[in-house]
Amino acid sequence: MPIEGPGAFAGAVTVSVKGDLLAPQRTRSGSTTATITRVASGWTEVGDGVFVRRYPFYDQNIVAVLGADEALVVDTRSTYAQAREILGDLRTLGAPRVAIVVNTHGHHDHVFGNRLFRPAPIWGHERCVTMIERDGERQREGASVEVPSLAVELAEVELDPPDRTFADRAAIEIGGRAVELAHLGRGHTDNDIVLRVPDADVLCVGDLLENGATPYFGDGYPLDWPATAEAVLGLTGARTVVVPGHGEHAGRAFVVTQVAAFRAVAELARRIEAGELDLEAAVAAAPYPARAAREPLERALAQLRGELGP
Repeated sequence: MPIEGPGAFAGAVTVSVKGDLLAPQRTRSGSTTATITRVASGWTEVGDGVFVRRYPFYDQNIVAVLGADEALVVDTRSTYAQAREILGDLRTLGAPRVAIVVNTHGHHDHVFGNRLFRPAPIWGHERCVTMIERDGERQREGASVEVPSLAVELAEVELDPPDRTFADRAAIEIGGRAVELAHLGRGHTDNDIVLRVPDADVLCVGDLLENGATPYFGDGYPLDWPATAEAVLGLTGARTVVVPGHGEHAGRAFVVTQVAAFRAVAELARRIEAGELDLEAAVAAAPYPARAAREPLERALAQLRGELGP
């Protein structure tokens, strides 16, 4: 099922490539209706030649798509030490050469390891570059405060944004396999993309979806997010494996529940703006735990006030 929609892949870019302490862990849950074929030394094969490894730090998923004797890697984690861990773990898959990297968005836990994967080209949305260049130092400072044990490692990171960018859609190839990239709209950030491996029916959605924890709304667009999540849903079938940025991989039903939650947040914010509810009542009615529900609602209200731009 190719990525479809108005103007799907019109003008898409096509490229053929040949050739210690953990952060506070979050309890997550999820399941998939798809068949998971095998587990290889910490990697789970969720589709033919598509492997997911779930790292305890931030409960983060890293994906490797294998083609011929090379690999595409989705996201690069927070530090060089964490990036080296990915590279070492790839050896258990036969040490494929990393020929392409894809950044799902510009947050530090997805891009700060980029430099260690060079000279591989790194793909991302054009605004992913903007986010890294504009906010990278702020993100470094914030992560150092959140996880002081990583401050030294974070200090050595050289910001290295994607050098292959697109606005809406791109078609790339890894070892003879087609891979589709698409920006479906604003949600977790203004530069989220999804990656689809058609021949394996695997959809990597970055932090547009999180499994088992409240999504981070701090850079989000809560009024746009429902439609973007619905577009994600439109790319799933009965057996599609959906890999979120954090938490257990899942299936279509998981996406349905996420769409409903995003719709609820947007609707509650509109009811606050209309004077039908106060913030505390909306927090109590939100689909997230009370301690986590305030940020999404406040961010949605800021968007309704026009504070997040057009």
